[in-house]
Amino acid sequence: MSHPEDPKADTTPGSKRKDFTPLIDHSKTGGTGPVRRQIPQYVSLTAPCAAACPAGENIREWLALAMAGRYRAAWEILSADNPMPAVHGRVCYHPCEGGCNRGEVDTSVSIHAIERFLGDMANENGWAFKAVAPPSGKKILIVGAGPSGLSCAYHLARLGHHVEMREAGPVAGGMMHFGIPAYRMPRAELARDVARIETLGVKITLNHKVRDLMLEKAEGGFDAVYLAIGAGAGKHVDIPLREAPKILDAVTLLSDASKGDAPLLGRRVIVYGGGNTAMDAARTAKRLGATETLIVYRRDRAHMPAHQVEADEAMAEGIKIKWLTTIKEIDGEDLKVERMEIGADGRATPTGEFETLTADAVVLALGQETDSTFLKDVPGLTFSWNGTVEVDAARMTGADGIFAGGDMVPDQQSVTIATGHGKLAARHINAWLAGTVYVADEAPALVTGDMLHLPVYSDVDPKEQAALATSQRESFDEVLSGLSEKEARYEASRCYSCGSCYECDNCFAACPEDAIVKLGTGLGYEIDPETCTGCQSCFDQCPCHALEMIPEDLHHA
Repeated sequence: MSHPEDPKADTTPGSKRKDFTPLIDHSKTGGTGPVRRQIPQYVSLTAPCAAACPAGENIREWLALAMAGRYRAAWEILSADNPMPAVHGRVCYHPCEGGCNRGEVDTSVSIHAIERFLGDMANENGWAFKAVAPPSGKKILIVGAGPSGLSCAYHLARLGHHVEMREAGPVAGGMMHFGIPAYRMPRAELARDVARIETLGVKITLNHKVRDLMLEKAEGGFDAVYLAIGAGAGKHVDIPLREAPKILDAVTLLSDASKGDAPLLGRRVIVYGGGNTAMDAARTAKRLGATETLIVYRRDRAHMPAHQVEADEAMAEGIKIKWLTTIKEIDGEDLKVERMEIGADGRATPTGEFETLTADAVVLALGQETDSTFLKDVPGLTFSWNGTVEVDAARMTGADGIFAGGDMVPDQQSVTIATGHGKLAARHINAWLAGTVYVADEAPALVTGDMLHLPVYSDVDPKEQAALATSQRESFDEVLSGLSEKEARYEASRCYSCGSCYECDNCFAACPEDAIVKLGTGLGYEIDPETCTGCQSCFDQCPCHALEMIPEDLHHA
């Protein structure tokens, strides 16, 4: 990539860019002269937000449409990759924002909030999905109606296939319904996103636990199967118990609370674990009446698996966290705990220092795992040490025509990662049914912050989502509110459109030879090779790096 270095740019990780004034180096030539040696070329490169999105959303494009007020078109671009934007706008930990180049300047674009705005608008207006291919006559069975299964079902149905889902629980949604509290994921919005998928012709059978996969596949005449049962079982640890208080696992607590069947926990509750589920369990316990809720975790905050925002929210609600502590023994209401220390390798080691805590209930939040025992007799399937199913690059298991994804395959666990698995699996299943192989297009080069040309800039703070005051968080009412239409458009306008021309006319105005031709609104520009001298003024004035300077010999090749 040919772009000038800015010696004044601070490239220290986590630093903010302070000065955008371009420097002129007279020892270098711009390429113009009696013989042109380079010429500009318009390009579309990969934005870092899209590169970081596990669901593969075309974020830059739907943000541009949202900024223009074309909400239906923005939602259609978004939902072409992710069928549940109202859900993801609430529960995704938005890794896209961690990649946003604007974060190097002031604050990343609040992509998740705009996604939620579009998802909620779609639900309010009853926008419907459309198939993109005629009926294929093929039938696919999907086991599990969580995020991965629903995503796969949506993409397969859009491609013309008949999809039937089997869900062991009483409602679709999987851990989105039973593992994420309603104060983060309102059930009505989840149900609307699921119902829209059903309108494509997807049949969901509830309270149906698959016990003999091959029998159901044969009796149903299914051409392929996608396994997406998720990780709904809480992990356990051996703790010596003399006289046990009430001990629950976090997954069961969150599930029972979602069903309205939460147990009485008592006044003092200890949650053991340091992940996002631990934070949710502690906040849920408080809403269920606990007056003293304490999270006990064996490592420190820097090494906890929970996202920082989850710990911040828990502590803001009065949850206390006892870092570097592990439970050694439980005797009635007394818990013997040991102080830990972090070594140079980041591992927690015991110190031999003990103390006693008291609790009416202990909630174990030590992670989730998949119960894949019903698949043990399926010929060809192989399993990893933790019960997850091994798949190849095409998401297929060792059994022909049986694919798998989501939490039941080796990978990180999140709603968005599972959704991306479902989308990718659908592409591979569709190709396999046609006797071909799906090969994804190679993504263009990534646009990094140092490739942007921002000579004129002013800090613009993001629009914050309103939140319930901590004193009001006693019920399971949603904590965060959505953006208004005005706020959503404003926030979308903060996008730099990294790597994609948005017709700002900077190149057109900068060209001293009138070599840039405007093709009309929405059509971009083209370079007149007869008049272009290769001076790269257009390149230097393009804020989003939608132009590249290419050698003259490549231009004629």
